[in-house]
Amino acid sequence: MTEIGLTAGVAGRLLPLLAELFGGSSPVALRTWDGGYAGPAGVPVVVLRSPRALRHVLWSPGELGLARAYVTGDLDVEGDLADGFRRVWAAPGAKPGPAALARALRHLPEVLGPRPPAPASEARLRGRRHSKGRDSDAIAHHYDLSNEFYELILDPSMAYSCARWAPGDTLVDAQRRKLDLVCRKLGLQPGARLLDVGCGWGSMLLYAAREYGARATGVTVSREQRAFIRAASAGGGVEVRLQDYRDLAGEPYDAISSIEMGEHVGEENYPVYAATLFRMVRPGGRVVVQQMSRGARAPGGGAFIERYIAPDMHMRPVGRTVAMLEEAGFEAVHVESMREDYARTVRAWQETFESNYGRAVELVGEEMARVWRLYLVGGGLAFEQGRMSVHQITLAR
Repeated sequence: MTEIGLTAGVAGRLLPLLAELFGGSSPVALRTWDGGYAGPAGVPVVVLRSPRALRHVLWSPGELGLARAYVTGDLDVEGDLADGFRRVWAAPGAKPGPAALARALRHLPEVLGPRPPAPASEARLRGRRHSKGRDSDAIAHHYDLSNEFYELILDPSMAYSCARWAPGDTLVDAQRRKLDLVCRKLGLQPGARLLDVGCGWGSMLLYAAREYGARATGVTVSREQRAFIRAASAGGGVEVRLQDYRDLAGEPYDAISSIEMGEHVGEENYPVYAATLFRMVRPGGRVVVQQMSRGARAPGGGAFIERYIAPDMHMRPVGRTVAMLEEAGFEAVHVESMREDYARTVRAWQETFESNYGRAVELVGEEMARVWRLYLVGGGLAFEQGRMSVHQITLAR
């Protein structure tokens, strides 16, 4: 790969610092606000539109500072954003830590200045972590952007979770395949009472009622989702409640599904969540939990996801999740990885979102649209590269 001659601008002074951090060669080229350009040929170009881009990183080194610079438009990428991420992850040598990045930037006097304000799109939650009120606010931050916004990303069933792909599938096919897989694992029969905990826009409820004759009840704390399900299920024998999972009570159900909701309950509350699932399913009943995971060295959700997408989210190794469910009294009868399916699912969402990007900006503004572009690209790569995974865990009481 041929190096382009270094300019005398900020890009020329910044590139050697960046190359040193990445083991001797920068994985990207740079274009800076003063007209400077430097870097290898044939790679994505990181565009620094203002010194504020580097101040974000200096004051919040690492993932959070880079995200803040990107969503505000102070930092942009010419070329394929996903390709840029892949090149950074594949660069030889150790990835630069936050402290090393901050030390390098201090050599540039243009970077010095006051802390930039946090972008308006960041979540600002109050109260005790995973209290009912704070959890409701966290869900509203993510899910109540409007149903129309999510229609710009998801398939018509509004299934906002990993699909199950087979050769030749469209996203619609793959989501239907996932829903059917869950219904079969639950052993649903006509008339069975199904509870879906964290039911999203109701894809599982509607499918189980329509295809298996189940009497389906869902709980969500999102008003937008409840309104969508009520409109979609009019006369269809589906019930949806605006209710926290901790308030569930009454007669146990024949089967329970909880699809990518367990990540949101928090580490300290997961035993309560597991015990609630156990209490709300009858003896002999089945439960399917579909849940994302991360390795032991990187639990949690990550700085970007926790600030912009899913505040207070927590992911852990799948083995620990299974152990916590077993500690609640369940027998784990089957665990299935769907990591590669999720990488493909997110790619499909990303393609749909990009085709509707102009309308997304109209609905939520440029900054929030950039948040979602970054989220879909970064999330897809995390599954593609094995830094995140997702599993279906089938449990028996």
